[in-house]
Amino acid sequence: MYSDGVSEENVGEFCREQPDVLISSKAGSVRTNRRRDASRSHLLTALDASLRRLRRTHIDVWHVHAWDPYTPIEETLSAAEHAIDSGKVRYLGISNYSGWQLTSAALGSKYPIISAQMEYSLLQRGIEREVIPAAEDLGVGIMAWSPLGRGVLTGKYRHGTPADSRAATSHFSAFITPYLNDRSRAIVDAVCTAAEGLGLTPIDVALAWTSARRQVSSAVIGARTAAQLRVVLNSVNAQLPPEIHEALDEVSAIERGYPDFGWNQ
Repeated sequence: MYSDGVSEENVGEFCREQPDVLISSKAGSVRTNRRRDASRSHLLTALDASLRRLRRTHIDVWHVHAWDPYTPIEETLSAAEHAIDSGKVRYLGISNYSGWQLTSAALGSKYPIISAQMEYSLLQRGIEREVIPAAEDLGVGIMAWSPLGRGVLTGKYRHGTPADSRAATSHFSAFITPYLNDRSRAIVDAVCTAAEGLGLTPIDVALAWTSARRQVSSAVIGARTAAQLRVVLNSVNAQLPPEIHEALDEVSAIERGYPDFGWNQ
């Protein structure tokens, strides 16, 4: 889906001689006013297209991109079950579901849903209200997307918008601008301060915080260049002292109100 399928083609080329690499992909997003399509026809057609681009006979973890209010969940799950029964998919996941939507899908599925791909970072902790509690109860792992807060947690926007950044483009500016507010600036400052004190990079700190959160199984990185990818890969083993975790928890804390999970704690 991303870059008109070129991202899958690149992964397929890179992994052509790496059959043991586990691959995750997803389907269900469309470029129409509808925005999402989790119908049986669309999902299975998209799956076959992904397999062709990836040069694979199967996808290890296949996510439904978003809840589709126009398609009964039974139809969506039927398509996913067919994909597994046909051997084209090993395991099923969902993406961008609310807590009740995740529960509805998990309880109605013939096969376990093992992954929920959700945005999660120091700048976006909304899934802690209901999705993470639901995932824990259901035994579903969280695959955190945008753990660097859409790139803002790298610190590159602290003093303005770099001309070569995604925020400077018409296509991505609306995606990143919501995280360039006063609250985000305070969190980014805290991340950069922690990084300086620990001899780490802001990327190290941001990824270490997200990776250590309960129920998080993995993180999805959207590097734009090879250089960015190398920096991220060098950060995978970074760890934070407990007091730094606590400080970052505090500065990035979200408001909880009735009946959010933990509202009265």
